[in-house]
Amino acid sequence: MTGIAQPSLLYSVKQVELATRARLDELLKPSGVTALQYTALTVLERRDGMSSAELARNSFVRPQSMSDLVGALERRNLITRSPDPASRRRHVIGLTDEGRALLARHAPAVQQLEDEMLTGFTAGERTAFRAYLNRARAALG
Repeated sequence: MTGIAQPSLLYSVKQVELATRARLDELLKPSGVTALQYTALTVLERRDGMSSAELARNSFVRPQSMSDLVGALERRNLITRSPDPASRRRHVIGLTDEGRALLARHAPAVQQLEDEMLTGFTAGERTAFRAYLNRARAALG
């Protein structure tokens, strides 16, 4: 009798990504922000002053998609775009106070979602899991 084959690691990673994105979209729905927009805001929170292309790379979206996303966030006054003093052709994107406030409002619920995802993991396993994911991402980047 043969056992049922385990799903591939890539399949499992994708399933986790889809489940967390769906839950994050649900959590953010009342604020009118999508999971992709929220991701871009968190990237800017860590590193303010990125170009649209840099933000796209760090937010895992295509530059064309980032243009629409940046426009929507700017219309909601969650980000600003301003000329880069070092380059006349480049604009840099920064969080507004409203963008920071939105992130702060959602931080507890997002942390709760992450904690739920890691239920059953010890503190050491959580640390190791984060390190493994970062190493896998770096290997593919």
